[in-house]
Amino acid sequence: MIEVFKTNVQDRAIAADIVEMIHAVGMGYRANFDLEDCDRILRVAGALIVDNQMVIRIVRSFGCEAYPLEDVPAFS
Repeated sequence: MIEVFKTNVQDRAIAADIVEMIHAVGMGYRANFDLEDCDRILRVAGALIVDNQMVIRIVRSFGCEAYPLEDVPAFS
């Protein structure tokens, strides 16, 4: 399963740290950012399901926001 998140991550170093944390915590998860996309997309793939809340907590721990693409609010 693949989950797609809209984020406000702008810094490549922070994006790399978030991906590293997702890989460390989410057993078998593979994650990547598309910071060139206007929604600064984060894709997370898991063998069965992706724990959206865990991914959001990780992103927030770096001072950023993430929302599943279907629940997209406007960033201020």
